[in-house]
Amino acid sequence: MKEKKGYIRRFAKYYKPHKKLFIIDMFCAFIISAVNLVYPFVTKEIINNYVPNALLNMLLVGAGLLLGFYVLKAALNFVLQYWGHIVGVRIQADMRAELFDHLQKLPFSYFDNNKTGVIMSRMTNDLFEISELAHHGPEDVFLSFVTIIGAFIMLAFINVWLTLIVFAFVPVIVLCSIPMRKRMMNVFKDMRVVQGEINADIESAVSGIRVSRAYGAQSHEAEKFGKGNKNFVKAKSRQYKVMGQFFSAMYFCMDFLYFAVLLSGGLFFYYGLINAGEFSAFVLYITVLITPIRTLVNIFEQIQEGATGFKRFCDIMDIPPEEQKENAAAPEKLKGDIVFENVTFGYKNDEGAQKVISDFSIKIPAGKTIALVGPSGGGKTTICHLIPRFYETDGGTITVDGYNIKDLDRQSLRKNIGIVQQDVFLFNGTIRENIAYGNFAATQKDIEEAAKKANIHEYIKTLPEGYDTNVGERGVKLSGGQKQRVSIARAFLKNPPILILDEATSALDNATEMLIQDALQSLSVGRTTLVVAHRLSTIKNADEIIVITQNGIEERGTHAELIAKNGIYKELYEYQFKNA
Repeated sequence: MKEKKGYIRRFAKYYKPHKKLFIIDMFCAFIISAVNLVYPFVTKEIINNYVPNALLNMLLVGAGLLLGFYVLKAALNFVLQYWGHIVGVRIQADMRAELFDHLQKLPFSYFDNNKTGVIMSRMTNDLFEISELAHHGPEDVFLSFVTIIGAFIMLAFINVWLTLIVFAFVPVIVLCSIPMRKRMMNVFKDMRVVQGEINADIESAVSGIRVSRAYGAQSHEAEKFGKGNKNFVKAKSRQYKVMGQFFSAMYFCMDFLYFAVLLSGGLFFYYGLINAGEFSAFVLYITVLITPIRTLVNIFEQIQEGATGFKRFCDIMDIPPEEQKENAAAPEKLKGDIVFENVTFGYKNDEGAQKVISDFSIKIPAGKTIALVGPSGGGKTTICHLIPRFYETDGGTITVDGYNIKDLDRQSLRKNIGIVQQDVFLFNGTIRENIAYGNFAATQKDIEEAAKKANIHEYIKTLPEGYDTNVGERGVKLSGGQKQRVSIARAFLKNPPILILDEATSALDNATEMLIQDALQSLSVGRTTLVVAHRLSTIKNADEIIVITQNGIEERGTHAELIAKNGIYKELYEYQFKNA
């Protein structure tokens, strides 16, 4: 119960910026409820007074009054439908902005363990349901309760005992709904999970469409999607089964309420306890009473959908963001003196931690170019990820210019690091926008200069739209080498004191690689450069080459020194060039 109240309080705070519109919405709902209570009263007066006593003027006045109320009701319904939905949409936008901002601060481990499609489902489907609840929930519940209370008061004026008999059935309807509430919540939660999974499958299949077609794996993808689709159908079937049981029970209760009114009201009329007009008004008021009860029953599904979505929203919002030390140091410019001291790290998942590096220690002097080589699985890329604090170490310390990186402001640290990764990611936008990620304040001249250094400028000039050419989703309109060079241009533009090249030339052909090596070497002058490479020809001129295996550091030295050692490095080097 405490947890439920906590969610309600959290949900209510999103109305605060829009309280004026919300109050207007609730006021309109109140007036509509009051108008709904007028019709049975006027009907009673027409049957009991105006018609029997031939009061034509009063009849016309009553009819005119009703018409005026209905015109007012139409205007108020417009306000409810338009501005009420605007409140919901604005709350949805606020929550989406808050969620997006929070996602930007979450640790990388969260994205390692959660599918993109599932996250997208929470950003779209869940928040839409929350938006609908934000509008219809308070409005419909408020309108229903006002109508129910108003109907009770009006019915009591007609006959208190008959009113008490009828309202004795209302608690029964409520009690019938309680046992099904938990089941409804569970199936809606399961449905959300399945919906997220199928969204993830679609996102993966569409993103990998070229790979699946290249391998003739369309049938495999279709089979995989089919399984997810079947799970969706099963979950939806369970959901509708519980909903069917709930709604059938609720509608029976309401029909029985109407039956009880007709029977008890008929008996009261038969024994002369009420007259014809009162009996007619009573039946009409019961119709007015049943309408909000039916609304509450119908909105129950929406409440469950919205409540489930909001809980899933809170689940993400409650995940702690990346740790930031209070009063963290924020140096404007670092020199790049990097030290790893007894660093231990393992990727964490539901099954525990997968150890990658253990008691790892190296010193990278400022301004030096250090290359990391060795077989896959040794932790070379992981070392690169630890420097900008994409992940937190399990033990040991990493310092930059004497600062423990945990004492540094993350943004300040990362501003001093440029990264070109093996798996290049380009945003859906223009070439100019993607290069400008290195420095959003850069001029066109700066961008072109960076592109020239990355050996991509001449190619961009051949495009019909030049730097305004759209690269497509994830840079799909560019070749692998072109994407790599755009990414390198981005690093040139950033001009950081620390440069991380994680297989930065892996997608380049030999001719292009030769052209860009001089540029990379020029870029490395005066800054700390960490190079991860499998193509050993790219790191021959490094100040130091460190050979890393799953056992840790096996060898270190210059290219010439390592060749002279006749060890692992020489074996790797000779293997790569034996057919050259």
